[in-house]
Amino acid sequence: MRIAVINRDRCQPRKCSKECEYFCPPVRTGDETIVFEDSKPLITENLCVGCGICVRKCPFGAITITNLPEEMEAPVHRYGQNGFALYGLPIPMEGKVTGILGQNGIGKSTAISILSGILKPNLGKNASWDEVLERFTGSALGDYLKKVADQGIKTAYKPQYVDRIPKSYSGPVRGLLDRTDERGALEGLVENLGLSRLMDREISGLSGGELQRVAIAATAARDAEFYFFDEISPYLDIHQRINVARILQNLAEGKAVMVVEHDLALLDLLAEAVHLIYGTPGAYGVITRPKGVRIGINQYLKGNLPEENVRIRSEAIAFEVHAPRIEKDVPTLVDYDAFTKEYSSFTLKAEPGVIRSGEVVGILGPNGIGKSTYIKILAGVERPTTGNFDLKLKVSYKPQYLKAESDMTVQRLLRETTHDFDSSYYQSEILRPMGLEPFMDQNLTELSGGELQRVAITACLSREADIYLLDEPSAHLDVEQRMLAAKVMRRFAESTERSVLVVDHDIYLIDLLSERLIVFEGEPGVLGIAYPPYEMREGMNVFLKGIGITFRRDEETRRPRVNKPGSRLDRAQRDSGEYYYLIEEA
Repeated sequence: MRIAVINRDRCQPRKCSKECEYFCPPVRTGDETIVFEDSKPLITENLCVGCGICVRKCPFGAITITNLPEEMEAPVHRYGQNGFALYGLPIPMEGKVTGILGQNGIGKSTAISILSGILKPNLGKNASWDEVLERFTGSALGDYLKKVADQGIKTAYKPQYVDRIPKSYSGPVRGLLDRTDERGALEGLVENLGLSRLMDREISGLSGGELQRVAIAATAARDAEFYFFDEISPYLDIHQRINVARILQNLAEGKAVMVVEHDLALLDLLAEAVHLIYGTPGAYGVITRPKGVRIGINQYLKGNLPEENVRIRSEAIAFEVHAPRIEKDVPTLVDYDAFTKEYSSFTLKAEPGVIRSGEVVGILGPNGIGKSTYIKILAGVERPTTGNFDLKLKVSYKPQYLKAESDMTVQRLLRETTHDFDSSYYQSEILRPMGLEPFMDQNLTELSGGELQRVAITACLSREADIYLLDEPSAHLDVEQRMLAAKVMRRFAESTERSVLVVDHDIYLIDLLSERLIVFEGEPGVLGIAYPPYEMREGMNVFLKGIGITFRRDEETRRPRVNKPGSRLDRAQRDSGEYYYLIEEA
């Protein structure tokens, strides 16, 4: 079975010579495998021989040809001829939190739109509801879809991009949340999510983390049978993520809760079962049957799904068992003195420290503790109140919040940023691993949040500088993109002997990426204390002890996993002072 998908946004027939049609072997023999209708090409899949010539010849990378397993059923939904196809659906389970794990652009939003009743599944052929229900008859999913067809399912949905909320609502936070309080649970949600101080603030003046918590509260306050949360981790610190996990687990009592999440440590803690989605982003997605959350995440990291007999990745994502060792006699890039930064209601105090050449330093701490301020001072964007801080270094800085204000293309931005754009090193070590090639000719304003994030990381690493500072590079990136970005940043630091500092709340990313850690403590919004860079194990122990959780290593993949509070292993690690993971686990 073969599927041909054309990305209508990238396809630009007026700017090409119709190479797809001209070079197609069946067309040359007289078949109408590729024809043009309304100036756009259409590919007849049962005539396509799968040679891939049109894929290679298309100057805009708009065509994807994929061979599917022969036993694959018809899609649950397809967006017309040569459109994206979704195979399978996740199953909402009452009383449980179900996770969905997969790449961006692979069908998660389509699946949720179907389960929410927003989109009627068409089985790839404009099918009726009777045909859809016959397809799933005798299954739990069939019973659920029968309720959807009868409009008997009430759903609550938290969108992925919370920064768009101010565009659809203006006014104070209280007004928005009062409108959603259908269960009488708002007071408890406001307290547990730390929203009390925000209730009279204008929505337009909230930060990304504040908007995220407001959106979670608004969704959880609804009285629904099916709750769907599309990414709860962006802009939230680890303490807030764990707090939200508890809220959603309580919400699942008697309800069905489904969560798309790319923070694997959070997903592991939050969900009881997980559906994996594999396929080709933008072309097709296949949703697996539910798996135990530990088994599902491990299979996803290994890249091998034995029940489906599918390999989704050429190599496994591997975690280092031991904290990275620091080599002796590594040159010092900067030796900075203590400094402070004082605002009307917040003070940052930074202890003296040393940043070494060619290392990656992770920065951990709760929101509102001064991490971004610290980065901005190192970057020269802000000046300290006290302390001599004239580094005389060239600094490249990627901010936490991104906004595309220019209509220039991705390629033009990067060409203007670096003279090495056409070099083999830049193409093979940065551009291709960051996955930017498919949208090089798109304008920045047309990019999704994840695409814009990858462009921003690439642009930051493309500038000529001595030190590179990246604030929350994991936001809106899927698991593969996070791991590839981590590999790119680490290789960049090693090969150029430049220093990279990364602020992030994803423990997996920090664990893969960092050689040392800068830990922030204090009282969020009042006082932040930045300690000198620690060695990895010491820094993680300080940080995890501060938030009151312990991590262990998974036996199969060696990935970090949160211990259940009060469990035998949790107590043993607390007693030994090893909050990161026990030494003997290595």
